[in-house]
Amino acid sequence: MKEFAQLFTRLDQTTKTSVKTEALAQFFREAPETDRLWAVALFSGRRPKRAVTTTDLRLWAAEEAGIPLWLFEEAYPIVGDLAETISLVLPPAPDPQEQSLTQWILELRAIARAAPEQRRAGVLAAWARQGTTERFLFNKLITGGFRIGVSRKLMTRALAQATGRDEAALALRLMGTWDPEATTWAALTAEEDADSDASRPYPFCLASPLEDPPESLGDLSDWLAEWKWDGIRGQLLLRGGTHHLWSRGEDLITDSFPELARAADFLPQGTVIDGEILVWGDGAPQPFAALQARLGRKTVPKKLLAEAPVRLLAYDLLEDGGEDLRAAPLSHRRARLAALLDGLPEEAGVDLSPAVTAPDWAALARLRSEARERRAEGLMLKRLASPYRDGRRRGDWWKWKLDPLSVDAVMIYAQQGHGRRANLFTDFTFAVRDGEALVPFTKAYSGLTDAEFAEITTWVRRHTQARFGPVRQVTPDLVFEIAFEGIQASPRHKSGIALRFPRMARWRRDKPASEVDTLEGLRALLARYG
Repeated sequence: MKEFAQLFTRLDQTTKTSVKTEALAQFFREAPETDRLWAVALFSGRRPKRAVTTTDLRLWAAEEAGIPLWLFEEAYPIVGDLAETISLVLPPAPDPQEQSLTQWILELRAIARAAPEQRRAGVLAAWARQGTTERFLFNKLITGGFRIGVSRKLMTRALAQATGRDEAALALRLMGTWDPEATTWAALTAEEDADSDASRPYPFCLASPLEDPPESLGDLSDWLAEWKWDGIRGQLLLRGGTHHLWSRGEDLITDSFPELARAADFLPQGTVIDGEILVWGDGAPQPFAALQARLGRKTVPKKLLAEAPVRLLAYDLLEDGGEDLRAAPLSHRRARLAALLDGLPEEAGVDLSPAVTAPDWAALARLRSEARERRAEGLMLKRLASPYRDGRRRGDWWKWKLDPLSVDAVMIYAQQGHGRRANLFTDFTFAVRDGEALVPFTKAYSGLTDAEFAEITTWVRRHTQARFGPVRQVTPDLVFEIAFEGIQASPRHKSGIALRFPRMARWRRDKPASEVDTLEGLRALLARYG
């Protein structure tokens, strides 16, 4: 664990990609094999499940530190991170011991399997043998919240540097359901037999936001335009007589969408399709909120299957008859996909995502303006000559999204942030007017600069009206423009409305609270776009 803690410190203390890459590569060259495997697993999102509740951890840490729980709870929002708060308040370890990352993860798993009354003793025994940084990382692991500022792509690049293997081949090897306890370093990093696991998806090809005018891309005839659907990106794999469905986040979601199993009755084995999973009704995609009811389910009741049936709108054909097509140009892959899906019956659950055609960029822009009415977020632009690359490679795939919707709202509650913003108020609750009343309708915590957050923090401390734990009620004076991608009905919210991806577009210093938008206005947006 000492080597892993040193790696964490090196990664945490720099923002330079080259330094992070070299630190990771050095760890992958020098650490014990099992620790290397677990590090790859952690950096690729395979975190252990939560072993102990955060409520218990806070209580046990306060007791072990000899401080009242209320004092720990006051310190927590100031530090901004539970794992760090615990590691700071605990007394020095009376019996520090050097154990490997693998040993600590196995001990963590033993704690998770233990009876509830035995977990406390297991956690205290672990804390008693750990230094401050090791405790911090152990606490991150035990809460299931281990995250670090390293992307999967950066980690894969470092792995390629350490092993001398091809980066794209390694990206494929790291997909799927591999388990650090059931594989070896050689098996994980070998380029040979990369397709041995029939359930392994391909790394997703990702698009970059289009920031320049579309005309800068050249001739429109060189591009494929498609609707950017507001669903879940997924890969449907038909191999080895069975099927698997993967999300872009590398979650196996086969059980959540059992109706897509019917595709195996109509499509040949050795087929891999990249597409968008959408709830479909009345001949059109339904709001994302309808899809949320299907997420995370191992079994889907018949009632929900009937109320929220899904379809896969196919974008791309990655494998056909067992042949990997990713190196072929998109025009070729798209033609083979269209031929494969031609005449497919509706019960197969898979449709070709339609191309959006126009004579020129101006006409395409006019079509793009209709995206919300089609329950889409804008357009995707893909170079017809492009291969299917792994990850985000600028130049070939672009997302040309609509400008977000927005409303002006007043801040009514504020809460401190986490991590480097732990000493700033950054998490805010906003309200709109309903007659003379203010109705809360959304929260947001991003979109402003650090300087703006610092200024708001000073204001919050001077204008606090009441405290509710870490939350402060403030004088309803500050107005912000709240941008969002979608709006939907929500019985769980007092306003009856929920926003999709809300953020603060700007601080409206020019606008008084009496002029913020109304609940009636939000309902009008809901009627049009919900």
